[in-house]
Amino acid sequence: MGNELSSPYDGPPHVLKARDVPSIVKYIKSPACRRICVMLGAGVSTAAGIPDFRSPGTGLYSNLQRLNLPYPEAVFEINYFRENPVPFYTLARELYPGQFRPTITHTFVKLLADHKLLDTCFTQNIDTLERQAGVPSDKIVEAHGSFASQHCIECHSAFEGAKMKEAVEKGNIVRCSECGGLVKPDIVFFGEALPPAFHMTVPRLRGADLLIVIGTSLTVQPFASLTTLVPEGCPRVLINMDPAGDIGTRPDDVVLLGRCDEIVRNICRELGWEKELNREWAKTEIMKPLDALAEATLEAREERAAPVADLAEVAPPLEPAAEAGGVVPTVTEAEIEDARVEAEVERLTEQVEKALEISEGQGPRQAPTTTITPEEPQPSAVTESNEAPGMPEASRNAGDAPSEKEEDSAPAKEKL
Repeated sequence: MGNELSSPYDGPPHVLKARDVPSIVKYIKSPACRRICVMLGAGVSTAAGIPDFRSPGTGLYSNLQRLNLPYPEAVFEINYFRENPVPFYTLARELYPGQFRPTITHTFVKLLADHKLLDTCFTQNIDTLERQAGVPSDKIVEAHGSFASQHCIECHSAFEGAKMKEAVEKGNIVRCSECGGLVKPDIVFFGEALPPAFHMTVPRLRGADLLIVIGTSLTVQPFASLTTLVPEGCPRVLINMDPAGDIGTRPDDVVLLGRCDEIVRNICRELGWEKELNREWAKTEIMKPLDALAEATLEAREERAAPVADLAEVAPPLEPAAEAGGVVPTVTEAEIEDARVEAEVERLTEQVEKALEISEGQGPRQAPTTTITPEEPQPSAVTESNEAPGMPEASRNAGDAPSEKEEDSAPAKEKL
């Protein structure tokens, strides 16, 4: 579940002059606002033509009936994928990057970075549109992974992006040439751990001067609970079609309901950034190659693998040692805050582990797959696996046909 909506706060704001766009803009322009954290949900990408997950009738889960899944979420379950990768590969072909252009809202996040105001952009989205918009890779935390890179789910060997894209477009299911395991984009499935970068960057929220939450219903944990980790005095702005989470329960919470792009454009107009917004958004007509995004993703991961040295900048200062004869406090405010954040991160991690537990032994029979050698210069070898006596119903509907031959060496080219 997401954040439960507590009683709305109806008193005066403490930091902002009022709970409206002009007050937000005035605060962003002030010296008090130097570190802005952003949280993005699926609603940011709907204007790009990508369906969200849960909207009745139009959401992704509502339109998965044709894949004959036991339940919609199965398409993103790791155990189901191991047994039958066909539904996910079918869906991936429709969602693969390169078909969708970043939105005005994605470009707004880039402008925050350009103006040295963006600390971290936490996104639930897997579409890589933040990267396509030009948001620096080291500022992006893809909480649920993305299509920007891909690995074997067993031995974790990397796979070339261009070959993965070609295989998905042609309907080929990719297996690792090293161990024979299935290859998939680095999207976090139910049953998989969230990226280390997510847990490593959560503490940055305690140093935020402003939190902007856009296009999310705040129903998926642990992402939804990030809103509770910013300091009590940090203004929180929700830009969404409907109220969400606990935004509105603190003195400096601002809820702006409507279409994300329209509200963001209004904010940029008030900031004097509208010309920049239009100029930078126009650049997104030229799509960046997926391999370039993958390279930037790898560099960002390597940077985060080292200790995050600049976290010291956002930590509250330690109290000076007491003068001779004075009493040195045993616990400082900073230590209390560190303990609170650490406990909260551990709690969120436990929630993730519990939520991602999936019963073993479920799912359909093994679907025939093809093997594409990622690193060989010669044409990839394509073979059919005959581990299962027949195809699941979802695979038949997707265009697959089981082989009647029993020989493992029988060549075949499988399509989704």
